[in-house]
Amino acid sequence: MTGRFDGRVAFVTGGSRGIGKGIAHKFVEEGAKVAIVDINEEALAETAQEFKEKGYDVLTKTANVVNREEIEEAMEEVFKVFGSVDIVVNNAGIIRDNLLFKMSDSDWDQVMDVHLKGSFNTARAAQKYMVDQKYGRIINISSTSALGNRGQANYATAKAGLQGFTKTLAIELGKFGITANAVAPGFIETEMTKETARRVGVPFDDFVKYNVQTIPVARSGKPADIANAVAFFADEASSFVSGQVIYVAGGPRD
Repeated sequence: MTGRFDGRVAFVTGGSRGIGKGIAHKFVEEGAKVAIVDINEEALAETAQEFKEKGYDVLTKTANVVNREEIEEAMEEVFKVFGSVDIVVNNAGIIRDNLLFKMSDSDWDQVMDVHLKGSFNTARAAQKYMVDQKYGRIINISSTSALGNRGQANYATAKAGLQGFTKTLAIELGKFGITANAVAPGFIETEMTKETARRVGVPFDDFVKYNVQTIPVARSGKPADIANAVAFFADEASSFVSGQVIYVAGGPRD
């Protein structure tokens, strides 16, 4: 049985856990060669072992997306090992939530660096390979927080910025056979949402139940829900879909 992404190479940042790991799993499950880049060396090793136990081999690389040299080196290694870079998913992200009057310069700068500079570094490193091969899929992970969210002035701004970045990439790179799209998750059960629950002092199960009350489909999201949307954008058949943002949130978003 052939997979949808047989012969394709996917490069996923922040892929050692949560949504990123779900995306990496989707690609490898459907035949892609997958490279996972993450700053968390321990989590990377655990994820590689987990995939290996399922019969999947992935290339893992410890790198900080904020560092241009590290991400370019990682991209070059992936190209040398696999022969191409076809799909890039900018998923690496952090949260430093706080109300505006409590938010520090560091809270702001770190979130901007990882989400925006990290995605810029990765997309810029990938585009030269994609332009040469006249094919590419760039998928940026935004968030429903891009529409505004209390306590997330930094995160909301970064995620909204990613949407503008996505649309600009689509305009600049389309003539080279490269599409750029964004997936904006709503409430997804991940380590990041568990961290948020801890921060506000609420048991995670209660946190999930509270959020589900506002979701029309009456359930929380899982990493696989985001991976399915990413796979749609990454599909070779989606070549006429570019510059789009899809909200995967269990209901409509403006």
